[in-house]
Amino acid sequence: MSGQAALPAHARAQEILGHDFAKPDLLREALTHRSAVAGRLLARGRTARSNGAGSNERLEFIGDRVLGLLIAEWLAERFPQEQEGQLGPRLAHLVSQPVLAGIAERLGLPAVLQVAPGESRAGVRRLATVLADAMEALIGALYLDGGLETARRFVRHAWDDPMNSLAEPPKDPKTALQEWLLARGMQLPNYTMVSREGPPHDPVFVIAVAAAGQEGTGTAGSKRIAERLAAEDLLRKLRG
Repeated sequence: MSGQAALPAHARAQEILGHDFAKPDLLREALTHRSAVAGRLLARGRTARSNGAGSNERLEFIGDRVLGLLIAEWLAERFPQEQEGQLGPRLAHLVSQPVLAGIAERLGLPAVLQVAPGESRAGVRRLATVLADAMEALIGALYLDGGLETARRFVRHAWDDPMNSLAEPPKDPKTALQEWLLARGMQLPNYTMVSREGPPHDPVFVIAVAAAGQEGTGTAGSKRIAERLAAEDLLRKLRG
């Protein structure tokens, strides 16, 4: 086992973020999935409540706003000639669930997330929706512990590759798929819900989209995002 792997989750998370927390409880909360809170309550013989208290949901709420501000600020610097109509799609892409989840995977975030044992065995740590939410929660924790500059430093490091890849404003995957098909005289895509699982407060949707004899799938915590992921998957296949 490597030295890094031997580190406790708390220390490894600080290495990932490049920040030593003055308030460690903020980091602990940011790494705690709702399922882990329910598991702890049950272990103590208490009824698990479903309001998410003690999980990373409040920090996710803050981090979402902080990330949006920092990315918008950065885009305005990088593309000074562009107006809202061009900057908006760039912003939407950079704060989207697939980008957040991809960054979380690359940084090694799944290994330090705290989830209930059963959820861990089910692969919850790898779900895009869980990783994206945790990424936002960590940004919220960075902001509350170290201020906006600390959060900005992390975001500009972690988002460097996605930012540099945006030579042109991106299109929504569903729009891009539709345009690809229409340009070739093909029928529009057909979206179907494969499954909807999980409790009402934490659903998991699996959506399939079919077109041109091929199919793409997407899994997410909302139907809309699952459709986008399915469209991305099908576009990759169609483009070869």
